[in-house]
Amino acid sequence: MDLKSNRLYKSRLFVMLFEDKKNLLELYNAVSGKHYEDPELLKINTLDNAIYMSMRNDLSFLIDARLSLYEHQSTYSPNLPLRFLFYLSDLLSGITRDENLYGKKKVKIPTPRFLVFYNGEAPQPDSKVLKLSDLYETEETDHKLELEVLMLNINAGHNPELMAASHTLWEYAEYTARVRKYAGEMSVSEAVDRAIAECIQENILKEFLEKYQAEAKNVSIYEYDEERHLRQEREAAWEEGKEDTLIEMIRKKLKKGNSIAEIADALELDEDEIQRLSEKISTEV
Repeated sequence: MDLKSNRLYKSRLFVMLFEDKKNLLELYNAVSGKHYEDPELLKINTLDNAIYMSMRNDLSFLIDARLSLYEHQSTYSPNLPLRFLFYLSDLLSGITRDENLYGKKKVKIPTPRFLVFYNGEAPQPDSKVLKLSDLYETEETDHKLELEVLMLNINAGHNPELMAASHTLWEYAEYTARVRKYAGEMSVSEAVDRAIAECIQENILKEFLEKYQAEAKNVSIYEYDEERHLRQEREAAWEEGKEDTLIEMIRKKLKKGNSIAEIADALELDEDEIQRLSEKISTEV
């Protein structure tokens, strides 16, 4: 595995682990039900350059005429389908660069699949489908452009069959859970050091952590700090009176027929708070 491939953006531990074709094939088999054995069947084509809003997709690869795009998220976002649309457009542009798109012959493209591996603190179900159509301003019975993203919860206690099928994914989730737990008791640097030491001792990501200990520590600190920063930004936005924006979001979801529970899940808020704000909306009518 060559960590230099991550030089264009801040590396993610998830990417560092699964850029290894052996680990990636294990993960692909686990989520697809396939049983491929040769890692060289994978052709990794992750976007190397930053695109829209400096975003870069985590992992994308080809195998068996299928294009898989994987993302790891510690913060839930309903905008993931739109981001995947941008990624897919860039990837297909590269794949079909030498094809005659104006000719009479069909230009075949690989079948895409979009997955998100979620291990954030906000509760989420084992699996959840996010749709591009959920972002449309107008509701239609027949959407002409749809893109579905499957989000899988990899926190402890979720998707046990998946975690059993991909031991590396389980190890990754176990390591990050320990960092998060210990960061609540000590400094982030100390928490990462403790998690790394424990995992090496217990044979969790042992080979990886021994080989890339310094890189893993730096990335883990960065990721935890980023996660904390995003959480603080959300809290600050609420405190600064962003209630009007939230009310508008709830109003749109209510028009689409979403329930209070569904809206609370999407916005990562308590149902009581969504109910309170929805009642304010009803009094405006």
